[in-house]
Amino acid sequence: MIPEQAPLRVLVVEDDPVAADAHVLYVGRVPGFVAVGQAGTGAAARRVLDRTPVDLLLLDLHLPDVHGLQLARSLRAAGHQADVIAVTSARDLAVVREGVSLGVVQYVLKPFTFATLRDRLLRYAEYHAAAGEASGQDEVDRALAALRAPAPAALPKGLSAPTLERVTGVLRATPEGRTAAEVAEEVGISRITARRYLEYLVDAARAARRPQYGQVGRPELRYHWLRER
Repeated sequence: MIPEQAPLRVLVVEDDPVAADAHVLYVGRVPGFVAVGQAGTGAAARRVLDRTPVDLLLLDLHLPDVHGLQLARSLRAAGHQADVIAVTSARDLAVVREGVSLGVVQYVLKPFTFATLRDRLLRYAEYHAAAGEASGQDEVDRALAALRAPAPAALPKGLSAPTLERVTGVLRATPEGRTAAEVAEEVGISRITARRYLEYLVDAARAARRPQYGQVGRPELRYHWLRER
C-alpha cells in the first residue's frame, strides 16, 4: 500500500510516438503517479527537466541523439536527481551493470504489458517513500528489496516466452509486416494462437495492426513491428 503523498512526477523519454503515448497512458493509470511530459530526444528531455520538477524518468536507452545511459550520466553531472527506470529490449548485462552505477533503479524489457510497468512503478513508489534514519540493517534491506520483483512478470495465460520470442522474430525480420496466417505457418502454431501473440504485442505498443485491402470480403489484418530497440 502506498502512503498518502503527492503524485510522483514522471517524464517519458521515448522517440517512438506510439510507444511514448502508450507509456504516458500507462503511467496515468497507476495510482500515485502522473506523467508531466514526454520527450523524443535527449536534448528535449534536458529542456523539460530544466523547467519542470521530475521524480522519475521512464527512459528508452536508444534515442536518436544520445544513448540513454549517456543521458543519465550527463544529467547526474548537471545536478538532476531524478531516478531512472530504463525501458529497452537490450539484454546486455554489461549495460545493466553500468546503469546501476548511474542511478537506474529498474529495467523494463520491451515488449511489456501495463501490468509489468504498474508493478515496477508501485515498487518504486514504496522505495521512494522510505525516509528518515533506518533503525538497523533489516530496515535498510526492506527499503532496497522494494525495488526487486519477487518473480518475472507472467505472460497472459496460454502464452509462452519461447513462442513470443519466435513470433517477435518473425515480425522483426519482415518490415512489410505479416498476417496472423503467415506468422502461424512460419512459427508452427494455429492462426488463432498466432493472433493472440500478435495482439499481445499490439497491446504492449511493440506492433501495430493495419488492414490489408484489395481482396474480396473483409480486409485482412497485417501486423508490423514498430521499431527495433
